[in-house]
Amino acid sequence: MESRKQDLADRCIKQLDQAVRTVFGELAGTGRPNPAEPRQDDDFTATSQAESLCLMRVNHAGEVCAQALYQGQALTARNREVREQMQQAADEENDHLAWCRQRVGELGGHTSLLNPVWYTGSFMLGAVTGLLGDRWSLGFLAETEQQVVTHLEGHLQRLPENDRKSRAILAQMKTDEARHRDSAVNNGGTELPEPAKKAMTLMSRLMTTAAFRI
Repeated sequence: MESRKQDLADRCIKQLDQAVRTVFGELAGTGRPNPAEPRQDDDFTATSQAESLCLMRVNHAGEVCAQALYQGQALTARNREVREQMQQAADEENDHLAWCRQRVGELGGHTSLLNPVWYTGSFMLGAVTGLLGDRWSLGFLAETEQQVVTHLEGHLQRLPENDRKSRAILAQMKTDEARHRDSAVNNGGTELPEPAKKAMTLMSRLMTTAAFRI
């Protein structure tokens, strides 16, 4: 029993460190190269640059939420294999965080000032779904990733045509998120009821609307 308490305490300390690093941009990713690096943008109009900046700020905030969600689920997951799967996915989300943060800087802006709020809320939500059991936790993850894929498809349509760097980043993110979704389903994730899916969609819209502006 004492060993289990110590293990939980160690994981809580690790999660606190992870939260600070996520919000303030000090996390290391997997080492994958930024997919935007080989590409060059054409000249932006002021309007196009502002649109790209706001969209990439939203995507960075979304990755903060995803990182927090995975960490919360990993903290309360009952099965060690599920916990390791969550951690592996979180490591890939670190790449997304770094790529989006770099792109926001290149576009002359800043990440969302509400990132601490996004992280806290998503972490608590992830921890609660983890407590419901691994099948529900994986089901929640799968639905989250499906909604993220749909969100990224929409942003790929909204980005200015000449913003090749942002497009390359979002395309790779979409591929990764779809893989996370499929992995969660294949590992036994339970499909969520429709009201839960609609509530998740509403929360996502509130976050993206706020992050677009702040």
